[in-house]
Amino acid sequence: MAGPSLRPHVHWAQRHRELFLRVDLSDVRNPDITITDNVLHFRAQGHGAKGDNIYEFEIEFLEPVEPKPVCRMTQRQVNITVQKKESNWWERLTKQEKRPLFLAPDFDRWLDESDAEMELKEKEEEKINKMKIESRVPKDPFKHLKKGYLVMYNLVQFLGFSWIFVNMTVRLFILGKSFYDTFHTISDMMYFCQTLALMEIMNSLIGLVKSPLIPSIVQVIFGRNFVLFVILGTLEEMQSKPVVFFIFYFWSIIELFRYPYYMLSCIGIEWKPLTWLRYTAWIPLYPLGGLAEAVCIVQSIPIFSETGKFSLGLPNPLNVTIQFPFVLQIYLIALFLGVFVNYRYLYKQRKQHLGPKKRKMK
Repeated sequence: MAGPSLRPHVHWAQRHRELFLRVDLSDVRNPDITITDNVLHFRAQGHGAKGDNIYEFEIEFLEPVEPKPVCRMTQRQVNITVQKKESNWWERLTKQEKRPLFLAPDFDRWLDESDAEMELKEKEEEKINKMKIESRVPKDPFKHLKKGYLVMYNLVQFLGFSWIFVNMTVRLFILGKSFYDTFHTISDMMYFCQTLALMEIMNSLIGLVKSPLIPSIVQVIFGRNFVLFVILGTLEEMQSKPVVFFIFYFWSIIELFRYPYYMLSCIGIEWKPLTWLRYTAWIPLYPLGGLAEAVCIVQSIPIFSETGKFSLGLPNPLNVTIQFPFVLQIYLIALFLGVFVNYRYLYKQRKQHLGPKKRKMK
């Protein structure tokens, strides 16, 4: 059981428009920080000068302040920022003339009134200069048109891959259809979606999106479209194999989260469950999709060897022929290297969007 409440050490500093309070408490739990009738009330469980205990204090400010403090907690302290209702310099912090024993100046942030006025003047000049620079930058007259295009593009792709996913799920798990007719029932929509995906290269090329151009080309043209148009689209023997089902299914599931995430991002909306799915679902699905593509390529190599399709004979004294199955073997190595590289890239993105952030309380 916690002992009686104690007062922590509190350090303060001011500017013309705000007050800074630093409470020396570590590992703070259950903080309760409010301002009522111009009095700051603080109560929290934490580790201070008297060990782990409940610490609390009250400060009645010299002049009126805004009732909503901004608090930021770190592992070692609690930082509280309070806005003054009027911009002026206070002779002291509290209404009572005698300074409380637990309160001391924060010399790390302390400024004299003249220094604070200079800082305020510099901030005002910086703000004015920023406004001048922004006014010189020409506004994009096509901004809303570009945003509308990106929203529609991502919406169409989401609807297309949703149709693929729902159709495959219903056919297999409800109607009991086999794996073997997947290509003949789904290929038209998959052709449409993957052909439309070529626009992602154009979007990156003209700067509509921030995605780098080379990875977009590799992923769209030499990734899915190579498997879809070159392997499956040209070999009828491959179109009836069960691996087609798994390729299409894994592709569609990934896009069910990716395209709506980008669509909402275009209009400045973030839905946290969707963000989590966007940067988490790829962990099992991406390697499974890569494995399915690799199986498809391995199964196609004997067929290309037998038919000689896409093999290229060069006019030279040695009569050298570039065998397409050899190209596919090289492609397999590049495929697994690409999966590894993209896995690292996506993992970094996941840490950036879902990694731990500083705790913030208002």
